[in-house]
Amino acid sequence: MSFTAPWRRVAAWVFAGFLSLGAQAHAQDASTWPNRPVRIIVNYQPGGSTDNATRPYLPHLAAALGQQFVIENRGGAAGAIGLEAAAKSPPDGYTFVTTPVSSVTILPQARKVPYDPFKDLAPVSQFCDYTIILTVHPSIMASNIKELAALSKARPNSLNFGGVGLGTLTQLIVVMLNQVAGTDMVYIPYKGAGEALPDFLSGAVQAYLDPNALPHVAAGKAKLLAVIDRVRHPDFPNVPLITETYPEMDFVGWFGMYAPAGTPEPIIRKMSEAMARIGRMPDMQAHLLKLAIRPYPGTPEQLGAVMRRDYDRYGKLIKDFKISMD
Repeated sequence: MSFTAPWRRVAAWVFAGFLSLGAQAHAQDASTWPNRPVRIIVNYQPGGSTDNATRPYLPHLAAALGQQFVIENRGGAAGAIGLEAAAKSPPDGYTFVTTPVSSVTILPQARKVPYDPFKDLAPVSQFCDYTIILTVHPSIMASNIKELAALSKARPNSLNFGGVGLGTLTQLIVVMLNQVAGTDMVYIPYKGAGEALPDFLSGAVQAYLDPNALPHVAAGKAKLLAVIDRVRHPDFPNVPLITETYPEMDFVGWFGMYAPAGTPEPIIRKMSEAMARIGRMPDMQAHLLKLAIRPYPGTPEQLGAVMRRDYDRYGKLIKDFKISMD
């Protein structure tokens, strides 16, 4: 008589019990989560657009979920430092990270980074889109993108473009603009948009690509030449999309929220649904629109799909245009 089969059955029952307990624990995690403060890493410095997009959500998250939500700015290395910190955090639902599109789709293809965006991070929400605005200092005698290109050609190597980091969407836009317009504008990378903006407003750099310049357009401290988005900005309907002049410059910026890989799916779902509800609030939409940011109540699946799409698309552009981002 063999005792192997009964012991195998016992082992199978025990294993099934562990799985059941694990599932119940995950369900319990979601029902009681959060029961202590939650950290949201922003992978850029304060004052930049990633910070501007994330920070307004915090009081609403606290009201909706009953715990304090705290931002930790971990800027540097074009967002890689903050993403590495998030990827190496415990997957317990008490650490999330917000990042612009470039840190998970362009940077990993431009240089070696200490994380794999597909293996080390779990998508939560594509919580905002952002309008990339091309602005110049008022001292620059150009009123549209064609005039800026002509000015650059007439004054070789004299126009500097301020932007956020190497291996970013802003760098890719400037490199591609130089190629399609036949210009040689110099890209100046900053650690964050909060650091870059003062240099632009002072005229130290003549052109600039970041949504955080938008409030300064109405004040006359910056001139808006083109909008990089799907549609013209409602507050500046006469300012053309860059694709109206250069169809190749078809970009849409977005901000994503991620959790460390292995974070329980029910917690990710609960956080995603809270972000979506907040993003639908009219006062949130009105506030962010002034900063060239639009709430996007997306699901984890939608973020995963758009991340893969843009990773493949930008990888092809980097290869086809032979773009170096070192």
